[in-house]
Amino acid sequence: MKLKIRKIGNSLGVIIPKSALDNWGVAEGGRLDLREDRIVPAGAGLTKADLNELRLERALAILRRFTPREIRAKGLANLHRWKASGAWSAAYDEWKAILEDPDDGRLFAAMLGRDEDSVRLRQSAPYVGLLPQELVREMNEKIAA
Repeated sequence: MKLKIRKIGNSLGVIIPKSALDNWGVAEGGRLDLREDRIVPAGAGLTKADLNELRLERALAILRRFTPREIRAKGLANLHRWKASGAWSAAYDEWKAILEDPDDGRLFAAMLGRDEDSVRLRQSAPYVGLLPQELVREMNEKIAA
């Protein structure tokens, strides 16, 4: 839906259709949050389940576009850079062992598994930077919608 920016007093604003406000559960006197790139109902955000699905979707997109060797190379390069900068966590030790292991099944399990360990590891995934920024933005917008 496209909204037109209009002059309202000494400011600029938009008129949000009632149907959109109803869908958001916002009524007169309610609040909206202005974020860097969107307006959302106050307090709206991604749930833990949404974030888990987003991370899983990114991992799947990476596996569709890159070989395990390319994923390992990028992941190990990121880990090396992060360690050199002092940004290190216990999960990175686990990822280092996974990335250095030639068993593709272990890598796939960490990237795509739905078990607690895989979900936890994807919160600190070292293979960031492989996907084009535009695709990452599209994924973020889709999950936030």
